[in-house]
Amino acid sequence: MLEAGAAACGWSDQCWTLARIGEVVRRRFGVEYTLAGLDLLLHRIGWSVQVPAHTATERDESKIVAWKDGQWPVRKRGRRTWAPGSASTTRQVRA
Repeated sequence: MLEAGAAACGWSDQCWTLARIGEVVRRRFGVEYTLAGLDLLLHRIGWSVQVPAHTATERDESKIVAWKDGQWPVRKRGRRTWAPGSASTTRQVRA
């Protein structure tokens, strides 16, 4: 049933979740599992969690590379050494 896809079981978005699989197991076999127990059973039979890879259609690789080369080093720059070392209001910085 899992290989047939989520749409074959009534979910139109083709996405299996543990809760949905649990519902199918309950309807089909009359057995209820916790999500953790269901996850363990699925791993035992060779199924693993898969996260779909979504890429934004607006993504512009050239702009990303330009930002990483130009802006990221500036933003990643370390803390200024002349700044006070403590943000605590109870401990005063010695001169």
